[in-house]
Amino acid sequence: MAKVNTTAGQIGLADLGKTLVHEHVLVGYPGWQLDNRAPEFNRREILPRIVDAFRLLHDYGVRTVVDPCPMDMGRDVEFCAEVSDKSGIQLVCTTGVYDERMGAAMMFGYMETEAIAEIYVREIEDGIGRTGIRAGAVKIATGEGVVSPFERKMITAAAWAAKATGVPIISHTENCTCGHDQIDIVTGEGVPACQLLVGHSDGRDDPDYQEALARRGAYVGFDRFGAEIIISDEIRMRNLKALVDKGYRDRILVSHDRVQCFLGDKLPGFDSTDALLAVMPNWRMTHLFENIRPGLAAIGLPESDFDHIVTENPRRFFGAAAEQG
Repeated sequence: MAKVNTTAGQIGLADLGKTLVHEHVLVGYPGWQLDNRAPEFNRREILPRIVDAFRLLHDYGVRTVVDPCPMDMGRDVEFCAEVSDKSGIQLVCTTGVYDERMGAAMMFGYMETEAIAEIYVREIEDGIGRTGIRAGAVKIATGEGVVSPFERKMITAAAWAAKATGVPIISHTENCTCGHDQIDIVTGEGVPACQLLVGHSDGRDDPDYQEALARRGAYVGFDRFGAEIIISDEIRMRNLKALVDKGYRDRILVSHDRVQCFLGDKLPGFDSTDALLAVMPNWRMTHLFENIRPGLAAIGLPESDFDHIVTENPRRFFGAAAEQG
């Protein structure tokens, strides 16, 4: 029987329940800790605030959240485990690295692909560091427009690890580019497209791109709801419904990409998290249920389709991956 690795151990597919596939407990852009002007990470102060945010999900029947934070972006699986324990929300963490421009590329740049894949496999099968917490998916990422040689190597290593262990791959894309490249590399290594979620595919008004990804069998990430500084949720909803209307309901996964804490309060383009939230007031993990579900219903998407997307599709995503391992 297929199992999913969470911070508290393995669970069955039926135990996933309603699932948000792309949210973040903590994110730290490489180098944040070098800024001596930045506030220190106050665990005692920050933990209750994040726990409260996750507890709100219970009101909407959410049972599981995937935090696809890569290892070079402030990943702290023990902190995630504590959030899960105190909030009652099951958390799935990931192995893998970010894109070359925004991640920490040097060491892996020197390593052979086989060695990187082995690291990923160990984090999935044995645990991350000495925590005993096993990664439940692999994160990949590409920059805008072109896949760099480094990113190609990382995706190849991720595909090898996913093929060996039966976990899914969750991606980051920039401005809805390189999704097809990600599919090409992953499938070229023998991993079926249905084992890949092409993330942030809702960041541009491009229904043809979204349909093309779904047609190839990959999951299409409408995973930045509330991030309206990128594109309006009205456009996201319209394009999601269009994808359902074309017969691709089973190829959609949804989330917000909400970051609960930027380490050091450091994030590109904004002086603080509060400054970012001031221009994205709906960027919170309950937004899908408070506003998007009724908004989709208002434009003709049955609520049963929405429930299918947040419940059945994550189960199929993890289940299909496990069948390949």
